[in-house]
Amino acid sequence: MEVAIQRSNGGDYVAALLTSLNLAIYYYLHHLLLFPPDSAYKLACYFTNWEQYRPQPATFTPANVDPSLCTHLIYAFADLKDNQLTTKEPNDEILYRQLNDLKDRNNALLTLLAVGGGIFENTKFTIMVSSPENRRKFIRTTKHFLRLHKFDGLELDWEYPGFRGRAPEEKHQFTILIQELLAAFVEEGEETGRPRLLLSAAVSSNKYIVDAGYEIAELGKSLDLINVMTYDFHGSWAPVTGHNSPLHKGLETYDPVPFYNCEYAMKYWKDNGAPAEKLLMGFPTYGRTFRLTSSNTGVGAPASGGGTPGNYTKTSGVLAYYEVCGFLQGATKEWIEEQEVPYAFKDEDWVGYDDEKSFQLKAEFLKREKYGGAMIWTLGMDDFSGMFCGEGAYVLTLGLGHLDKAPGGGSEGGCKTLGSASSPLHPRHVPEAQLQPGRRGSWYDCFYSSHGGDGSGNCGQRTLMLGLQ
Repeated sequence: MEVAIQRSNGGDYVAALLTSLNLAIYYYLHHLLLFPPDSAYKLACYFTNWEQYRPQPATFTPANVDPSLCTHLIYAFADLKDNQLTTKEPNDEILYRQLNDLKDRNNALLTLLAVGGGIFENTKFTIMVSSPENRRKFIRTTKHFLRLHKFDGLELDWEYPGFRGRAPEEKHQFTILIQELLAAFVEEGEETGRPRLLLSAAVSSNKYIVDAGYEIAELGKSLDLINVMTYDFHGSWAPVTGHNSPLHKGLETYDPVPFYNCEYAMKYWKDNGAPAEKLLMGFPTYGRTFRLTSSNTGVGAPASGGGTPGNYTKTSGVLAYYEVCGFLQGATKEWIEEQEVPYAFKDEDWVGYDDEKSFQLKAEFLKREKYGGAMIWTLGMDDFSGMFCGEGAYVLTLGLGHLDKAPGGGSEGGCKTLGSASSPLHPRHVPEAQLQPGRRGSWYDCFYSSHGGDGSGNCGQRTLMLGLQ
C-alpha cells in the first residue's frame, strides 16, 4: 500500500512515521472489517479440486462459486513432495487463480489452501514434522507458495496425528509445527508489511482421535480457525443405520456412544482449552446412506453396506444434497426429535442427511454457545445451481449466511457470516466412528471420485479404496 505524503524540508522522518502509522491503522481497520468484535461469526467454505470431474450439471468449478456467501474459501487439496507444497491436479494453478480472482468481487473474502485430507499419504506429514530441518523447509517454501498463488493462509488437514498405530510423538510435533508456522507468518508479515498469513486446521470430532492427536490448549493459542469435522459420525461401515451429523445424542437404544454428535464434539474442544470464538462447527452438504436388511426402517435398523450410488457422486454410501432432493421423491421422510436431524427411506435405501431446518437449528445452537461460526463441506455438494431441489441456489449454505439473524445468544446485526467446507465425498475426511479402539472388523468405502465411478465395486480411475482392518 502506498501512502501519498506532502514532504517539507527535513520531513523524511515524519513522512516515514506517518507511513508506518497509516499502514498500522489500515491493517487494524482491515482486521476490524473482517472480524468485527461484536459480529465474529465466520463461514468457511470448502472448494474441492475433484468436483470439476463430476458429470453435468453437477460439475463444480470456481465459476460456480458465489463469492458473497462465505467469509473464507478453503481450497482442497494441495499435496506434499519433498517437504514442500505442490499441486495435486494438473490444472490446480488455473483453479487457484480463478478462485482467488473471486476476491475482486468481494474484497473481504479470504482464501486458504488446504494440504492433506482423508486419502493423503500421512507418512509425508510424519517425515515433514520429524526434524527441525524438514519443518523449516516446509515453512519457508509454504510462505512463498501461498504468496505466489495469492492465498491468504494455510490449512493443515492431517488425518490423524498420533492415532491408530502412528507414532505418539506426532501429537507434540503437530503442535510444534503450528507454533513455528505462526511465528514465521508473523515475521513474514512484519518484514513485508502485508497482512499476516492465516493459519487453520481441520480437526477430528472423535474423542479418541482428539485425545491421541491434539494438544488442544496449545493449538488454540496459535490457530486462527479450528474447523471441527462434525460429520461422518455414522455411515455404511456400521451394521446399523445412524445419522451422519446429529446435533445431539440420541436415545440409548440406538445411540449408545455419548460423543458421536456435534454438541459433544464442540464442547469437548472448548472444555479442553480451545477458544470458543476460534471453533467452527462442520455442516455437511451430503448424507450418508445404508442398505436396509430388514423391515425395520428407523434409526438403528440393521443394515449392510451403503445405499444406491447417486447419479453424480457415483459412490455407494453417500449422496450430495442435490441427490438427496431427488431421493426424497417417493421416499418417506422422518425427523429424529432427540438429535434434531432428518432421515428418509425408500425401498432398501436409507439416508441420514441435513436440510434447511437442521442447518437452522445447528446455527442457533452454535450462536447460543458463542462458537466462532460454521464450515461447510462442501460448496459443490449443496444445490449450487438451484436446478435440483427447487429451493434456489445454495439453499443450505445461504441459510448459514444469515446466522447473525438466527435466534440465540451473541451479538445482533451486521454479522459477516459463517464458514463452509468443500467437497462432495470426501478425500478430506475418513469416517471416524469405525476408528474407535477395540472396534475391529473390516469396511470399505469409496471417498474420492474425481473422475466418477460406481461405488465400492469400481470407484473410478482416480478413486482410492480405503480399507480398515
